[in-house]
Amino acid sequence: MTLQQLNYVIRISETGSFNKAAELLFVTQPSLTNAVKELEKELGITVFNRTGRGVTLTAEGAHFLPYARQVYGQYQNLLDVYGKGNTRRRQFAVSAQHYSFAVKAFVEMTKTFDVAEYEFAIRETRTRNVIDDVAAARSEIGILYLNDFNRKAILKILSASQLQFTPLIACQAYVYLWKHHPLAQRESISLADLLPYPCLSFEQGDNSNFYLAEELLSTNDYPRIIKCCDRATVLNLMVGLNGYTICSNIICEELNGGDYIALPYRDREDTPDSTMELGLITRKNQVLSAAGVRYIAELKRYLHLPADE
Repeated sequence: MTLQQLNYVIRISETGSFNKAAELLFVTQPSLTNAVKELEKELGITVFNRTGRGVTLTAEGAHFLPYARQVYGQYQNLLDVYGKGNTRRRQFAVSAQHYSFAVKAFVEMTKTFDVAEYEFAIRETRTRNVIDDVAAARSEIGILYLNDFNRKAILKILSASQLQFTPLIACQAYVYLWKHHPLAQRESISLADLLPYPCLSFEQGDNSNFYLAEELLSTNDYPRIIKCCDRATVLNLMVGLNGYTICSNIICEELNGGDYIALPYRDREDTPDSTMELGLITRKNQVLSAAGVRYIAELKRYLHLPADE
């Protein structure tokens, strides 16, 4: 098995075609086909189903692909750090729950690199997708939170996917709402205060459970709740419906605008799961790329955390 063969498999899976992959890789289609056949023979599996409409991954191929991405991604990261004269277009991606500080750090990170030399991506997405993106090496880093309620379940999922959680910062629960909300002048807000207003929650999909909820205190009994898919919609509903969400107090006003405020959640002392531990998920024994190292440095700078020595 060679790194070249792994790269071939990755490109074929992305394009869904041997011909298109061969064009991108600047090799002949017969050479590409032979290389994949040799790999399949060596591994004793069939990676692709070949049809007149293109190719799809077999069940064995779908299981093999994340490992191929991880190995080849680590090779690329090593080239970033130690390679000389490397001219390939490097890749870096982050998947995160809907945190403006994660986007802000991404913005600052990209400013330090030549974007023409990189393919950058940031994905604000569902909790399960954050985990799956990092496990499948679609993203190098993921950002999510743990608390007393979800910790055991999330850590079990991470362990099964060969991922690790690295804490960044612990935060208390805050209520995030429009600055002209009827409760905006309160010093703190209780659950009873919030009952007349809709709670805004990020949709996690049909197969999700409470442990994958993005918001703190997801098990509270909210009589009015509205599911959303993106941060912009949440902000619009805060204005239009006097909605609110429960989150940390780490808000990037530069990105979200100055029309929103975060007030302390008054009942948090009586609620053990009201403390969230924000952190990174990465693959175990992973060598971070130069962009990954810089991204984490920007996160820590924004969160006022000590930089790594």
